[in-house]
Amino acid sequence: MKLQTPVSDEKCKVQISFKDKIMMLGSCFSDNIGRQLGDFGFDVCVNPFGTLYNPMSIRHSIELLLGEENFTEDDCVRMGAGTDLFCSFRHHTSFARKTREEFLENANASLAEARRFFRGCNKVIITLGTSWCFRHCASGEIVSNCLKIDAKEFTREFLSAEQTAETLCWIMDSCPSKQFIFTVSPIRHFKDGAHGNQLSKASLLLGTDRAICASPEGKADYFPAYEIVMDELRDYRFYAEDMCHPTSQAVDYIRERFTSWALPAEEQDTLKENIRTFRRGCHISFHQ
Repeated sequence: MKLQTPVSDEKCKVQISFKDKIMMLGSCFSDNIGRQLGDFGFDVCVNPFGTLYNPMSIRHSIELLLGEENFTEDDCVRMGAGTDLFCSFRHHTSFARKTREEFLENANASLAEARRFFRGCNKVIITLGTSWCFRHCASGEIVSNCLKIDAKEFTREFLSAEQTAETLCWIMDSCPSKQFIFTVSPIRHFKDGAHGNQLSKASLLLGTDRAICASPEGKADYFPAYEIVMDELRDYRFYAEDMCHPTSQAVDYIRERFTSWALPAEEQDTLKENIRTFRRGCHISFHQ
């Protein structure tokens, strides 16, 4: 009896190794997988601007990493909803601070460290979350986060598959020495309903496929995280209480599938030993 529809994933064309420096950018799924990779001995830098959801925000972040400019007071934005905190439209709200000075000190320190890492890294893993983005009416820029500011100050736009493909091709062309792994987040965005979520994911999937097909052989590959959750884990026991985010068990399963797919066979034993060491350390810390 077949009780699953298994998702086949041919061996990765862009393998990762414990010798690699890996930058991870994108949705909170990048945070979850990236945290585990770091715990298990990989040299990773995860979301130095905080969680990013759409392809354009990821492109803007890479522009910053490739550039020389720092954040200034012109980038500081007072958040809405009475929070009385300062952040920028390029950052997740986790970067918000009580004063402009505190925000800039933290944001620029994180940027400097991320730039050093990015310029030396050879692998980039990008997780796309949604095709929807928000454009700030006053500045005209697509923002990474609306910072709880009134919705009337933004227009909402849908990125087509062509726009996503162009964005990802620009990213790859701008980083000739780096290889890329793309994935689409299995986290469901239900603000537009079930059909709207599927349209958003479909645009990301089409755009990513077109970008990879247009790239040189061995430059990029796609890991089917979205498909694995939708087909192999299509049971609500693998979803958190909001019924949109995967549980920790589902995240563990995806990480296992990812490392099995991307890590060469000769390094699998090292990974297993690193996992045992990390878990022993957690067990000791818990009981101290």
